[in-house]
Amino acid sequence: MSRLFGTDGVRGIANKELTPILAFELGRAAARLLKKSGTRPLFLIGKDTRISGDMLESALSAGVFSAGGEVLCLGVIPTPAVACLVKEFGADAGVVISASHNTYEYNGIKFFRSDGFKLDDDIEDAIEEMVTGEEDEKDVTGADVGKYLRTGSDFGKIYVDHLINSVSADISGKRIVLDCANGAAYRVAKEAYEALGARVSLIGDEPDGTNINEKCGSTHPEGLQKKVVDEGAFMGMAFDGDADRLIAVDEKGRLIDGDKTICICAEMLHKKGKLAGDLVTGTVMSNLGFHKYLESIGCRTQVTNVGDRYVLEKMRETGSSLGGEQSGHIIFSEYSTTGDGILSSLQVLSAIIEKGMLPSEVSDGVELFPQVLKNAAVKNENKAAFKEDDEIKKAIDKAEEKLKGNGRILIRPSGTEPCVRVMIEGPDPVEIDRMAVELADKIGKKFG
Repeated sequence: MSRLFGTDGVRGIANKELTPILAFELGRAAARLLKKSGTRPLFLIGKDTRISGDMLESALSAGVFSAGGEVLCLGVIPTPAVACLVKEFGADAGVVISASHNTYEYNGIKFFRSDGFKLDDDIEDAIEEMVTGEEDEKDVTGADVGKYLRTGSDFGKIYVDHLINSVSADISGKRIVLDCANGAAYRVAKEAYEALGARVSLIGDEPDGTNINEKCGSTHPEGLQKKVVDEGAFMGMAFDGDADRLIAVDEKGRLIDGDKTICICAEMLHKKGKLAGDLVTGTVMSNLGFHKYLESIGCRTQVTNVGDRYVLEKMRETGSSLGGEQSGHIIFSEYSTTGDGILSSLQVLSAIIEKGMLPSEVSDGVELFPQVLKNAAVKNENKAAFKEDDEIKKAIDKAEEKLKGNGRILIRPSGTEPCVRVMIEGPDPVEIDRMAVELADKIGKKFG
């Protein structure tokens, strides 16, 4: 049996792969695992705007109740807000119901520990063993059954105050366009920016349950790019469905990806003496230009596997205070225990303002190598098969020979989707695009 938990929790098509029954079992197993003698475990549950969120929230809560736990529902709120609030309320766990950047028919369930960090693999394995194993523990009855807790707290405001306190620059008066992906950021992002005095325009702020990430957000920033130029805005910021990633846009409507954002923020922190060990954490997908730029300003880099959980693990292991991914998952450990798109947007905006330059000028200072990424659609069970296939290995070797050491090829299975990602860097963007398409097609046809 394949592992239930992927790189970012349990994910699948809602009511087909990720069913209410599975959500119930996950809630019950997690509550049983965290339950201590004489206590009721408290779970905080947040969600994005998907239509299936209510269904899964109810089922997950019922599972927690059946094991004697209590639930505080946070409503629609970003993933990093849950990580923040679980510590604020002294909860035993936080849960986010979201499939991040995926389309609305997907959903997911991911857990945070009491300290705001994602669960370790061994705890996920223990939950999975309870879910898939034989029933060996009775559910509670009578007065021991759990229940919802209700407070008068404004959960969004607590998180917004946390965001505001992270900002070092004066952003008042700046025209900023926010693309909230019709997702979890659609209220709090505006509140944070307006509280800091920015002049805010919004797109992707009308969720209807089925339009999350639809032609908007960090995976589809074209609308944001156009609106920034049309409005003469200083910058644009695009988040994904659960607002844990950021893709920025300069005043010319050009993208500033995660690699550039990290470089810009690293320089700010380095100059202030706030970049621990002058060390920045990236992934195997980080651009060669990312490493060269950081080295040029006196910083060191380290890499890990793709996935913000692995970035964070490496950061905690080495004491790094800044790390992230090209896709826009960026972790500022001084302020957060997970990727935070809104916080990242405020940090890169602060860095640019403090430099006294236009966003395009700052972005152009970080020169990245041409890079293309293509996805090969494959069956879930075949995601790793290409590694042992002689035909695919020969095709990869042939492509590497063409690069002649002036670039690199990275092929890896996705941790969240049924696909294999083909990334190629090299001096000729047309040539590397052709090469990536050929490899992706070959893998897709053979294992799709």
